Amino acid sequence: MQDAVIFDPPTSASPSRDASPAEPASSTLEAMDARGKREFNKLQKRLRRQVGNAIIDYGMIHEGDRVMVCLSGGKDSYTLLSILRSLQRNAPIDFSLVAVNLDQKQPGFPEHVLPEYLASIGVEYHILERDTYSVVKEKTPEGKTTCALCSRLRRGSLYGFAEEIGATKVALGHHREDILETLFLNLFFGGSLKAMPPKLLSDDGRNILIRPLAYCREADIAEYARLMEFPIIPCNLCGSQPNLQRQVVKEMLAEWEKKHPGRLESMFKAVTNVAPSQLADRELFDFAGLEEKQQQLLANRIDILNER
Repeated sequence: MQDAVIFDPPTSASPSRDASPAEPASSTLEAMDARGKREFNKLQKRLRRQVGNAIIDYGMIHEGDRVMVCLSGGKDSYTLLSILRSLQRNAPIDFSLVAVNLDQKQPGFPEHVLPEYLASIGVEYHILERDTYSVVKEKTPEGKTTCALCSRLRRGSLYGFAEEIGATKVALGHHREDILETLFLNLFFGGSLKAMPPKLLSDDGRNILIRPLAYCREADIAEYARLMEFPIIPCNLCGSQPNLQRQVVKEMLAEWEKKHPGRLESMFKAVTNVAPSQLADRELFDFAGLEEKQQQLLANRIDILNER
């Protein structure tokens, strides 16, 4: 992966175009010694570099884009918004950010947390209220997981709202492990070899989805969120379900990485380095036409030999 050029992290020698305030310093950061602050700076720079690389590699953000950042209240979406704002202040192109939270009316959801946080950092935001919780609980049979219906309703609400506010891109907080977990879920239970692409055109063609955290490790995101003291809101709908297949796969990948450090990085590289001729999808590769291709290659080889 090449280093980011367009989205270099800001330095003291490069003034910011965007005068909006950064996140307030957490008590954890303020209490750090010099070594701790150096480690935090390395972590923050690594995340900014990885996000910048992903943006460049996949052409995620362009001049004039209005990027809707889907903010759930979890560590991933908080980190996504924070890093994008950091890059925005130094980027040589103009793009805007708007944070959007979908209030699904889950019982006990602390409705004040996100508005207070977003107001404190001075970012434009919207709270979209949709009672998808009741629909999911009503439609999901006892003992079945709610994830599929919940995510479908959530996507429909957010994608439609993106059009309403004129967003040209919808940014989601999925990271490297999310992509690999989806790959194995589809492999084990879906009979397909697919994951989450860093950039995707929605089925109806109305939205372009981007995943700027695609190159980022979940452990780095979790540590960054802890040090920044983001006001994390747990999901009581899906996070509390037993026997989730995604959780089983997550534990499997964690065990692999523990026993064989670097395995996840190698697997993610494989997702970006696909060889269709070495698989078996007839839609992706013309296996039936190999004989014709062979004849063409042999004919060209004979021509070359005759020219000599």
